Amino acid sequence: MSYLVPAEFVTKMVDAGESKVFMSTRDTLIRSFMAGAILALAAVFAIAITVQTGNPLIGAILFPVGFVMLYLMGFDLLTGVFMLVPLALLDKRPGVTMGGLLRNWGLVFVGNFAGALTVALMMAFVYTYGFSTDPGAIGEKISHIGEARTLGYAEYGIAGWLTIFLRGMLCNWMVSMGVVGAMISTSVSGKVIAMWMPIMLFFYMGFEHSVVNMFLFPSAMIMGGDFSVMDYMIWNEIPTALGNLVGGLAFTGLTLYTTHVRTAPKRVL
Repeated sequence: MSYLVPAEFVTKMVDAGESKVFMSTRDTLIRSFMAGAILALAAVFAIAITVQTGNPLIGAILFPVGFVMLYLMGFDLLTGVFMLVPLALLDKRPGVTMGGLLRNWGLVFVGNFAGALTVALMMAFVYTYGFSTDPGAIGEKISHIGEARTLGYAEYGIAGWLTIFLRGMLCNWMVSMGVVGAMISTSVSGKVIAMWMPIMLFFYMGFEHSVVNMFLFPSAMIMGGDFSVMDYMIWNEIPTALGNLVGGLAFTGLTLYTTHVRTAPKRVL
């Protein structure tokens, strides 16, 4: 597996965050577009498996194939840059500024959303034969997910909003562990194993991932979900993205950085 010790892979995390700040607009958009599109395909793949088998665990076990593909190709998810880029700012890397950080996050958000929306439109066309028939069992499942994870939360008011936020935190705790997993080994098999485990966990537990939701909710609306764009933004995407930011940075990025890069002084005997 060619395992790297924490001090080595955490330094790689900071290096990766720095490189993303200075990446060109073109490259950032291309990489984030492809990441959003591939993750969207993985989501519809997992939903199709769940519908066809009646077993959500099988869908969760196979969903990480999309995450593995996009990270092996060097593409970027918003959840990943939420965790990596602030570390370069915290480490005071030359030229890394808050403006550069926000620029990266904004471009990755746009690219991820465009990629996920493209796949949502393509799959809606496929499932409805060019919008000439109903979308079938898989399309119906997606539309119900959209309703349950917007209006279902709205029913509980602020408690529902906070529930989404916490699910977003828990999600990116696991997803960012998957991002780190891609850095702890120099072999493909080692990277795949390390990425697979936390991604499977987040998907089966129903935690909220902002990029997966960029596919699910537009797709649900296209295929008949009874909720609005504002329902989606207020009762899912915004609290999910905020939760993803806090969870990935606090539970993974800062904890690893603090104890493996900015370590406490050793005790003098």
